[in-house]
Amino acid sequence: MLSESQRMSSAQEAAFRIQYPNSKTRAVKIVALDKISARIVDEVSRLSWNGATFFTSLHFAAKSKPDETQAGMQAWLEDLAGRTQDLVGEVASADFVVVITAAGEDARAVTVIADACNLHNKTLVGLVVPQDGTSDADVTESLNHLRPFTRMLVVASGVDYVEAMLQALRA
Repeated sequence: MLSESQRMSSAQEAAFRIQYPNSKTRAVKIVALDKISARIVDEVSRLSWNGATFFTSLHFAAKSKPDETQAGMQAWLEDLAGRTQDLVGEVASADFVVVITAAGEDARAVTVIADACNLHNKTLVGLVVPQDGTSDADVTESLNHLRPFTRMLVVASGVDYVEAMLQALRA
C-alpha cells in the first residue's frame, strides 16, 4: 500500500493539480511607523516585489469644517516617491497591511492604521525590528503596544528577516 505522500506525488494524482501560479497577486501595503523603520522600508523596497506598495510616513489631521456633520480623522501615507495617498483608500485596496517599527520608537500611529483596517476588514501584520543597543524592555514595550491591533506580530531580527517575512507573505 502506498503512503499518502507517495500517492499524492504519483502521475495519476498530479493530473488534478493546478499547473499555473496564482493569477492574482496580493496587494500588500507596507507602512513604516517611525524614521528608523522608514530607512528599513526604503532598503527593502528596492527588491523585486509582486504587489507590494511601500510607505515611509503617516500624516494625519482632524477634520473640523463646520459643514461636516461628523468630526473625524483624515490620514495620508507618503510613498517612496514623496506622493501623498489617502490612508483609507490604500487600506481598502489592500489584501492586508504590514506595519514596521523599530523597537523603542513611537508607534502610536498604528491606532489610526488599525482603525482603517477594521473599517475595511483587512488584516494588520506588525513587525518590530530591534536595533543595536535596544533593550529587551524596549522590544517588550513595542510588542505590547502593537499586540492589540495586529493579527500577527513578529520580532524581526533585521532587514534580512523583514525581507524574508514579506516574501513569505507573498508581498
